[in-house]
Amino acid sequence: MTTVEETTSSSVVAEDELWWRSPFRMYQTNLREIDVDLDVDAVLEHIVDFGANAWLLNVGGIISNYPTRLPFQTPNPVLAARPSGDLLGDAVTAAHARGVRVMARMDFSKVARPIAEAHPDWLYVGPDGRRQEVHGLTSVCPSGAYYQQHLTEVLEEVLAHAPVDGFFINWMSFGEVDYAKQYRGVCQCMACRRGFTLAHPDLSLPVDRESASYPAWRRWSAAVIDDLLARARAVIAAHRPEAPLVMGNTADIVFHEANNAVGRPMWHHQTSESVSAAKAYRPHVPVLVNSVAFYDMPYRLVAEEPHVLAQYQLQAIARGANPSTYVMGCPGRLDYASVPAASRIVRFHRDHAHVYDRLVPSARTAIVRPDPLAVPEDGTDPVEEFRGLYDSLLQRHIPFDVLPAQHLGDLGSSLQRYALLVLGDLGALSTDAVGVLEHFTSSGGRLLLTGSTAFAADTSQLTAAGVVRRTAVLAGAEATWSSVVVPDGGAPVPVLGAFHVLEAAAHASTTHRVLSRAPYGPPEKCYGHLDLDMPATIRSDAVTTLPMTPGRAYRTSGLSTLRDLVADEALRLLGADVEVTTDLPEQVEVVVGSSRAGSVVHLRNLTGATHQSFHAPLPVTDRTIAYAGWHVGRRVQALVAGTELIAEPAPGGGAQVRLPDVNLFEVLTGA
Repeated sequence: MTTVEETTSSSVVAEDELWWRSPFRMYQTNLREIDVDLDVDAVLEHIVDFGANAWLLNVGGIISNYPTRLPFQTPNPVLAARPSGDLLGDAVTAAHARGVRVMARMDFSKVARPIAEAHPDWLYVGPDGRRQEVHGLTSVCPSGAYYQQHLTEVLEEVLAHAPVDGFFINWMSFGEVDYAKQYRGVCQCMACRRGFTLAHPDLSLPVDRESASYPAWRRWSAAVIDDLLARARAVIAAHRPEAPLVMGNTADIVFHEANNAVGRPMWHHQTSESVSAAKAYRPHVPVLVNSVAFYDMPYRLVAEEPHVLAQYQLQAIARGANPSTYVMGCPGRLDYASVPAASRIVRFHRDHAHVYDRLVPSARTAIVRPDPLAVPEDGTDPVEEFRGLYDSLLQRHIPFDVLPAQHLGDLGSSLQRYALLVLGDLGALSTDAVGVLEHFTSSGGRLLLTGSTAFAADTSQLTAAGVVRRTAVLAGAEATWSSVVVPDGGAPVPVLGAFHVLEAAAHASTTHRVLSRAPYGPPEKCYGHLDLDMPATIRSDAVTTLPMTPGRAYRTSGLSTLRDLVADEALRLLGADVEVTTDLPEQVEVVVGSSRAGSVVHLRNLTGATHQSFHAPLPVTDRTIAYAGWHVGRRVQALVAGTELIAEPAPGGGAQVRLPDVNLFEVLTGA
């Protein structure tokens, strides 16, 4: 029997022969049961004209769109309307004739009611003892035999039936949240009870997010999914080694879905962040971003705002991902007004494929993103600190990558490509992460720390930080209300979130002043702020520690003085490693990378950002940008404008170009 360790796609087929190692563009028709009588030639005409060269369509799992012989699969009854009785076979034959790859969308999350009744041990069981049922389908559990034993049988049947070019597995989860977006709790089926108890004999299976053992269950359940994906990948590689699996960390291609949702506040950089975190961790592993053309699944007839869909695609390609567009049904039955805006970006990616071939991040700065499974020591969400730091660097045109905190200890010497790492309010770090960061600073790297980062039991974990110990934590409005920090030579900024009282080492320097709380009430009594004997900044040779949470404070207040407090310190630490100087407005993001075409600089115009959307951006005119990778006389191509720029001396040294008008985006390349 073939094992995961013995077979991988890249070990059987030479790297350069794997089609998905080159830039590609996907189009997903998420088919309804009634759509399988579609005209494959007409759909392919639409896909090719759109700019895509891969088609993702529903194949098996919930509904089989091919003549399955497996008793635990449900054939689509509408297949009878096709002369062949086989949508998959028809699609693969027609697509391959046009040079289009076909990816099989599989969904094993639910089974038809007769199958559920015959196999109750496969099913999700809530803490209330109830199943999850929707429209004649019943949710199954990844711990049960359907996933654990029969998933690979379905994959093998599909591979034997048609030469599909890859697989995507949808909704592989433990069913905490159902299709109605209702929280249902942790599955209590017997397979989950056995598996969790075996992994954690001293813990009880949690029932919901409030259970003490929930963090341990999150990690255990993630490991179950990773193991399933690894086994699925091995089966695919053994039968069709050139076909990738698109999914999680153990798959060939990392997947991210860019979508909107009713009631969910928009983080305008979500796609860029997610792609960067994947590419910075493993630069040469492909990423696929599936951008949803409609507003939300319950409102799947409503087109997404066109500029939102375009920004999803633009964020994807700027960070080195492959773009995908996701529609419900098939073209001609459900048409979305947002699709043409996406097509513009996809066609650009197609027409400049050489620029995106092996595009990897090359920023000299990285922000470490909090581990989503970590439990903060003070109960606050470190994501807000991360996002405030993200905005601060972006708006000051400091190019950066995103590094996942949970993988920091695995990066080792690969961190040496960075000059500066920014770690915001992350709490205690793992032993491996501490070792990696100590080596990073001893090798010339610099760190910018905020809040609780690298404190364990009030002791600094990083000897290079120049911090002896933490003596107190002031957190929340009651403790910090009206307290301010006064930067040297600057204006006061508010302390919002938390302030950590630190003792600096003798060799470290301290800067900025902290002023105490003062009465708040009638103006006649609003005075009395006192200088406190505590550092607001501690600097050693390689590390700056800001004991407050300036990212969270910036997200809360929007005060540019807080942004500048962070960005100015980052620029000071970078010194000669500053990459970009520009007079572009703060609403234009600068993303730097390198590919087989040389250096690649993306400029993303965010002037159209609104509270919950993106609208048409304002053109940015008559601006310059200097990049450390250029020299005077360098010929720089502005690909969107279609013009060649000649680098001239920059006022502060180095070389700059005068930009053409930047509308939605511009891409600059230089050999």
